Amino acid sequence: MSRYKEVADDIRAKIINGFYNSEKSMPEQIVLAKEYKTSRMTIQKALEILRIEGLVYSRRGSGTFVRKNARTLSELDSKADIYDGVTKHLGSKGKITSKIISFSIRFPNEIECEKLMIDPSKPVYDIIRLRYFKGEPLLLEYTIMPIEVITGITEKVLYHSIYSHIEDVLGFGIGVANRRIHADRPNENDKKYLECEDIDPILEVDQVVFLDSGVPFEYSQTRHRYDKGDIVVVNLNAKRG
Repeated sequence: MSRYKEVADDIRAKIINGFYNSEKSMPEQIVLAKEYKTSRMTIQKALEILRIEGLVYSRRGSGTFVRKNARTLSELDSKADIYDGVTKHLGSKGKITSKIISFSIRFPNEIECEKLMIDPSKPVYDIIRLRYFKGEPLLLEYTIMPIEVITGITEKVLYHSIYSHIEDVLGFGIGVANRRIHADRPNENDKKYLECEDIDPILEVDQVVFLDSGVPFEYSQTRHRYDKGDIVVVNLNAKRG
């Protein structure tokens, strides 16, 4: 993980835990740089991440401040416009483990070909995983990936992080994700693996994720327990109508 992301994770945790609050400005960047034994540029990049997330803001000549609603954000919340995988998103906040429900290789159907922009003769991985956070069921992942694009997926990879395999082993960068988010009733798998009741709503995220080269590499549906975090939209340029 990049140093500025590590710093951002640590400062984020301090904000959520109340170490930094909205009553006074945060330490100056040069002070933070000395505290974290890094450069001022690294601190600037870390604070920019937190600004984009809506946790902090800057006042020219006055410094950086924590937003008053920052501590209301759950550690499980994720940003609607940012997706970097469950392990990277939550790994610094608690232990992430996985259970493989099914793992196979097959040929794609018409919708999968359209989403992944591949020929029906090109095989894909068909993966269903249950992800746990701190030992509790968090979400179910239904994932399709073209073998021609993402090579070397094994059960060992699935028990850890697919995205780490893509970035660290294959050397690819993760780009943007087109996401569609909607509510649904729980199905049998939700009730079995996410321990949902019939009346519990499910948040489903349908998405196509691209490498930074623009090539689509994932078509997936992720089923979230209703009480395990929100999908947050941060609009820093909102104007009153």
